[in-house]
Amino acid sequence: MRGIKIIFWAIWRVWFYVLMAIPILVMFPFLVLSILTESGYPYFFKMARIWAKFILLGMGFYYKIDKEQELESDKSYMFIANHTSMADIMLMLVTTRKPFVFVGKKELVKIPLFGFFYKRTCILVDRDSSRSRGEVFERAQKRINQGLSICIFPEGKVPDDESIVLDEFKNGAFRLAIEHQLTVVPIAFLDNKKRYSYTIFSGKPGLLRVKILSFIETNAKTKTDINEIRESSWSVIHKELIAFQK
Repeated sequence: MRGIKIIFWAIWRVWFYVLMAIPILVMFPFLVLSILTESGYPYFFKMARIWAKFILLGMGFYYKIDKEQELESDKSYMFIANHTSMADIMLMLVTTRKPFVFVGKKELVKIPLFGFFYKRTCILVDRDSSRSRGEVFERAQKRINQGLSICIFPEGKVPDDESIVLDEFKNGAFRLAIEHQLTVVPIAFLDNKKRYSYTIFSGKPGLLRVKILSFIETNAKTKTDINEIRESSWSVIHKELIAFQK
């Protein structure tokens, strides 16, 4: 029985990457056209949401999104969420129809096909380069001026220790939020770690629950308030994750 499960997990993991490639290949000409100009990004975002839904459904995942607060259509936000799964990107894309841009690590550009578009549509950061971190602020401002929101997984990495419910947050997302006066939208992914973690021989199809928590305002906040905003954001997500485990 154990051997059958291992075979299932192996095939299922490979299937994930097959699902990533299929919609990209089908929509490739339209995706390329949408990234030729920055004004085309909202069209790219709509196709990215189709891509995300295709993968989630193809993996046997279905999702439920609960909201404590509604987004305003004419406002930009800083979306943040816990990071435990390769499915986090897809789930974030289906969580809101409001176009946003990911700030993410540059290493993901190495993934075939996905990396081509990731490099051209996301704000990439090299954590070992102070210059790169500075450029993130400039590129984020440009996107915000275009009416887009920003999304960051503030843990910065997936915790190596499986016992860690939520790792400490880095300052970057909250510096950006304060600098650009973006309302922080904390989001808790409640099932991703159980359904599709980075542990290869684990996981199974099923429900992925998302909780959009009450927003945290940054109006009139300054750089001296970064720790307060960061800790408040960590606390509300951590509280939700702990409550879910009970």
